[in-house]
Amino acid sequence: MMSGGLRGSIALEAARLMYEEGVKQYFTAKRLAAKRLLGRVGGKRLRYRPSDLPSNGEIRDALLVLADFAEGDRRQRRLFAMRVVALGAMKSLEAFEPRLIGSVSTGHIRKGSDIDLHVFTDDPDALVARVQELGWPWETERVTILKFGEIREYLHVHAKLTYDVELTVYERREMRFRPRSSTDGKPIVRVRASALEALIAEEHPEAWRRFLADGVIEGIDEGDDDEDDDTVRDLSSFDGMIADALDDEEVDPSMLPLPEEVVDDDAPYDPLPGFESM
Repeated sequence: MMSGGLRGSIALEAARLMYEEGVKQYFTAKRLAAKRLLGRVGGKRLRYRPSDLPSNGEIRDALLVLADFAEGDRRQRRLFAMRVVALGAMKSLEAFEPRLIGSVSTGHIRKGSDIDLHVFTDDPDALVARVQELGWPWETERVTILKFGEIREYLHVHAKLTYDVELTVYERREMRFRPRSSTDGKPIVRVRASALEALIAEEHPEAWRRFLADGVIEGIDEGDDDEDDDTVRDLSSFDGMIADALDDEEVDPSMLPLPEEVVDDDAPYDPLPGFESM
């Protein structure tokens, strides 16, 4: 549940930054939101306690509220389409033990979400060759991080299907380990193709039945371009939610100064925030 007061206001503004302005990282969004909100109240630069910053989970919850408000039923249709596309991609990559993670598996998608797959192979070149064989437009990225006290490099393959698909490549032995979620700190859930198919049948029964009958993926043609879509609502009413929360907040004179910091939107994404043995 999202908090009220200043903490809730920062969560809402951070969610808006991620939804409307394309900020990718929770860390960046919450600090930009704090600066933006506290820098404009009564013409004074207010201060905040570290406890006033929302958790990643609170921002995620605010994002879902915002996405539901803005997109309505369209978001569920897109979720179905993304899950079917993900299932097809996983079946095409069956030899690499693909697992679906992230928003498409949990249902927490929003505008701009992509499909995140973990794939496992001791021969990354074989994976790239398979992607080429499938005719998918693709590019690679190598991310270097510090894990287990050593520098490690991970290959990411970004494929362009109907939706963007990111393949994070692990050695097969790493199937024993699961990264922790950046939103709740718990080990992420990796979904097999068979489990995804069961999930689609359970949560989208009518759309799935029609897909099996005629092969048409409902919602796949709606995309993320909202400029000409009358079903997407005006988000300006969220300003009132933010203003109301700020009006209810009492400023404690003991609050710490808002730190001056450089926000690096180009900082590399850490694909492995922590490991949990399975």
